[in-house]
This record gives sequence, structure tokens and C-alpha cells, in this order.
Amino acid sequence: QVQIAESGGGLAQAGGSLSVSCAVSGRSVSDYAVAWFRQAPGKAREFVAVIRQRSSGSRSYYGDSVKGRFTISRDNAKNTVSLQMNSLKPEDTAVYYCAADSGIILSSIRRSEQYDYWGQGTQVTVSS
Repeated sequence: QVQIAESGGGLAQAGGSLSVSCAVSGRSVSDYAVAWFRQAPGKAREFVAVIRQRSSGSRSYYGDSVKGRFTISRDNAKNTVSLQMNSLKPEDTAVYYCAADSGIILSSIRRSEQYDYWGQGTQVTVSS
């Protein structure tokens, strides 16, 4: 049984930085594609970033709205995946969710319904 727990987040000013972390238990984090999604009030869940382990090494992908500002990374020893968020904007305000899946294909990595395991979410609020 895989369990996911997010931590971090909180309140930041526009232009500032925050990080969120995702702890995966039950299986090695390197066995999964681990992604971050976010959902703001009244909006659909949005893909943020994903990291996948391939034979050639880790590969990461980002949503257009966060590319160049956010960085996803994995610590296999701690079985965690982190999301470093820089140059934050008020529109980054949302609940951030960590999700994992062991069998996801590249064409589906941005689709939330393709992920089997989810955390409870952590709030990120950016003030202007």
C-alpha cells in the first residue's frame, strides 16, 4: 500500500519562494512517476510538474505556467520528491497535491486521472 504525505507550503509574498515536499511510503519513490498538481478555488486541477525515473536517468516536465520558476527534484535516500517554487505569483495560490503512479506513460503525465495515489494536499498562498 502506497501512502503519500505532503508537507511545506504556507504563505509567501509575490516574488518570494516556498517549497513543498512529498514523502512516499510503501514503495521506492524511484519506482514511480511522482507529480505535483494544484487546484485553486473554483478552478480545475492543474498539472504543475512530474519527475520520472528512466534508464537514462531522471526526467522532469513542467506545466507552462511554472516553467522556469519551479523545480522538481527527488531524493531516493529519503523517498521524497520536492517542489521548489521561486518567483511566486498570486496566481500560484492553490492547494498543491502530490500524486504517484507506477505505470503512467509519457503522453499521460499531465492528466490527473491517470495517477493512482494521492496525498491530502497542502496550501500555498501568495500575497500581492
